[in-house]
Amino acid sequence: MSTIVRLSDYRNRRARVYFNRSELSALLAVYSERVARGEWKDYAIDHHQGVAVFSIFRHTADRPAFAIAKSMGAGGPEYAAFDQNNRLRKGGNLADVLTALPDRLRLVRE
Repeated sequence: MSTIVRLSDYRNRRARVYFNRSELSALLAVYSERVARGEWKDYAIDHHQGVAVFSIFRHTADRPAFAIAKSMGAGGPEYAAFDQNNRLRKGGNLADVLTALPDRLRLVRE
């Protein structure tokens, strides 16, 4: 005898999160400015469970230097900026979170 199974009962209840057109425009505006300065070289957009991540690379084969994450909270989208090890800023407005990215690379002499 056959059993009917609803696939929606087994799918993840958490909705996929994406960057919309205006968010991508803001992210790419900051990114393109830094590429023009020669600071950044590559980017990637990843979609994990409940989170979209825009990663920024200084070198193509490197770890991301910075990442901007978008998740959906109870009150709407939440954004967070990360460097390689730390969360720089978290907030409900992408423009505010983007200001947490440093203006220039700091050169360290060894």
